[in-house]
Amino acid sequence: MASRTRRFAAVAGATLVALALTTACTPEPAPTPTPTGFASEEEAFAAAEATYRAYVDALNQVDLSNPATFEPVFELTSGDASNAIRKELSQMHADGWSVSGGTEVDLVQPSSEWPADTVTLAVCADVGSVKLVDASGQSTIGEDRPPIQSLTVEIDTSMTPARVKSITGREGSPACE
Repeated sequence: MASRTRRFAAVAGATLVALALTTACTPEPAPTPTPTGFASEEEAFAAAEATYRAYVDALNQVDLSNPATFEPVFELTSGDASNAIRKELSQMHADGWSVSGGTEVDLVQPSSEWPADTVTLAVCADVGSVKLVDASGQSTIGEDRPPIQSLTVEIDTSMTPARVKSITGREGSPACE
């Protein structure tokens, strides 16, 4: 019986040593993505910013006489932003308007808590070179439009790829100059 007890103790001891070595040599697990699909706040913000910049690039390529150029803009929007931009671009096309120049993104900062399915961005967009004229060649842009727009942009990061969900005017910080 003593020999069986020693054998059991030896096997048990070897098993404990093997488990200890296995546990000690196991690498740390990779960061687990949150329900939003991002492992960090920085990753979520980078995706949201990239989506907004792609949206602006697509919008800068729009030719109001060619509705096919609207599609890249539509593919980057959802919700209120999708409904609004579809209506606006379709109406401008139907009315024979034309656009020139482009928007430049001056500032993008996160302004929402993470994790969330929507990342909110504070944006300063320079629209000073954008010209929009009606079919008769008259500008449709009010003379009081500031060249730098202060915006709140919501990006739906629950979708793949992420999409612009809404764009509204913004007051407060950060200030756009």
